[in-house]
Amino acid sequence: MLNPFDIIIFGGGGDLALRKLLPAMYRAYQEGNLPQGTRILPTVRGTEQRDAYIDTAHSALKEHLSKGEYNNKDWQAFAKYLVPVVVNVTEADAHWDELKAILGEHDEDKSRVFYLSLPPAVYGTCCEILSTKELITDTSRVVVEKPIGYCGKSAEQINAKIAQYFSEEQIFRIDHYLGKETVQNLMALRFSNSVFENLWDAKTIDNIQISISETVGLESRAGFYDKAGALRDMIQNHLLQLLCLVAMESPHKLNANSIRTEKLKVLEALRPLVDEQVDDNIVRGQYVPGELDGKIVPGYLEELADGPSNTETFVAIRAHIDNWRWAGVPFYLRTGKRMKKRCAEIVVEYKPVSHNVYDDSVGPIQPNRLVIRLQPEESIQLTLMSKRLDNLEMQLEPVTLNIELSESYESGFHSDAYKRLMLDAAANNPALFIHRDEVRQAWQWIDPIIERWQEQGAPALYRAGTWGPVDADELLAETQHRWFNTGEGA
Repeated sequence: MLNPFDIIIFGGGGDLALRKLLPAMYRAYQEGNLPQGTRILPTVRGTEQRDAYIDTAHSALKEHLSKGEYNNKDWQAFAKYLVPVVVNVTEADAHWDELKAILGEHDEDKSRVFYLSLPPAVYGTCCEILSTKELITDTSRVVVEKPIGYCGKSAEQINAKIAQYFSEEQIFRIDHYLGKETVQNLMALRFSNSVFENLWDAKTIDNIQISISETVGLESRAGFYDKAGALRDMIQNHLLQLLCLVAMESPHKLNANSIRTEKLKVLEALRPLVDEQVDDNIVRGQYVPGELDGKIVPGYLEELADGPSNTETFVAIRAHIDNWRWAGVPFYLRTGKRMKKRCAEIVVEYKPVSHNVYDDSVGPIQPNRLVIRLQPEESIQLTLMSKRLDNLEMQLEPVTLNIELSESYESGFHSDAYKRLMLDAAANNPALFIHRDEVRQAWQWIDPIIERWQEQGAPALYRAGTWGPVDADELLAETQHRWFNTGEGA
């Protein structure tokens, strides 16, 4: 049973807090996972924001909760957990003393979770003030959002600054994709089912695709995104973390240290891409105006409204893991904005049968395929070849076994990655968070790609509402593969 805790959300009036973090805590309350005595302390910049915060939170929940989740009775009870406070996260002024007094109302043994929903550039300053004001206790944890830095050097500087005030065991680097129930189910699928684990290597698997496609454009992130781009924003953390979970060896135990050790081995085994290898194995793109859901949407430069830019909004990578399990198996990573459909999925395509006993008249025999879909719905699909049952002739066709996870449970439980991870931080369970060594190793693989792109020209263009540049299709065609596009098959 989780003990009462205080969670201080720095940047409590920001988009992430209102759109994701507060709904996550509301769901935790509804499911009985917020013990009595727990407090949620969102920080805001001024007294007017503080005084209006309860109304702001109320509106945010009604807007961002799923249909049927909100009800006024639960809101009235949940609102009592909220204690908005005024804090300047970059200056140790008197408002910090007010926060200290509020936290001091409870026993120091009560866990404190400092959630930095802030730009990474101010992580260090905020942690320094927490230390100066003596707010860090033995049971305190700090949660930091990605991306940590813009390159390996800046990431190391940020991590080193945080480490001056918090031990590695107190630092929880969050990647919300790791909190998705389907991602955790990936480990259960592999390590508790011999039918998959015995068929999870280069002898049986032809290729693996990991895709995260978004239909949105810049929205309110133009300033950040143009400095980051898809490689830093998505590949360096989300997709590499998913790659680790797909490719890692079975951990000795399902604890944080064992899982992190195996993930780190995958990152260390990633074949480096440098100089011309970047050109041969990576496609970057940028969207131009196009049609999406029946509407004409602007291109990246029109949304940016700040002159020319070579920032990539699409990346496709052919990667290899040089170890005994995965030698020769290509891993295709893909992410992009303004894509045709919103989807995040892992596609495992198996090798064809070694000997086809049927002649051509039965139809083409397609390889088996396992699709683990993370969003928008959460599902697991396995495609097999089967005889058609609507005629006497021997005709084969692919059929799909489909497990809709969201429809399999009617307990009122709502899958929410942030809810899971915030409660894990409160419970001091770091298994689904990222170690400093993982961040360092990921940047070592990413940095040479960034350096190469700085020497090259502009990204390839693709129309909004498509699956990306034609060059990305050609990247797979070089090895006789095709992208699996959700809703369209292979």
